[in-house]
Amino acid sequence: MRKPVIAMLALSLLSGSATLYAADLEKDMDTLKEGLSTVMKTRDAQTMQQALSNMRQAAEDAKKSTPEKLEGQPADSAQIKDYHAGLDSLIAQIDVVNELAKANNVDGAKTEAQKLADIRNANHKKFR
Repeated sequence: MRKPVIAMLALSLLSGSATLYAADLEKDMDTLKEGLSTVMKTRDAQTMQQALSNMRQAAEDAKKSTPEKLEGQPADSAQIKDYHAGLDSLIAQIDVVNELAKANNVDGAKTEAQKLADIRNANHKKFR
């Protein structure tokens, strides 16, 4: 009787932690979405830089999670590597946009920020 109870408890703990990671990934994706919206709407370079900083942090954190579509894949699988490469590409583009914002080139930053949406859309097709 004791072994089935322990097995059920262990299973519930494992499934709970998977849900926790999914919630964290969803939060990171919401932060990215809100940040991109702010970047595209603002005319203030400092506001843009703050949004980009939040986006970069969320993208870095998202690398620690696995999308539901890739659950069960080994960490060294091609799909997981592709997921991480997509986030690395996003982070690199965030840095490009941030440099323009630091130079107070808001219009140029907004133009480059369009590429963030392109990266998002391409990766959503693969992993969402």
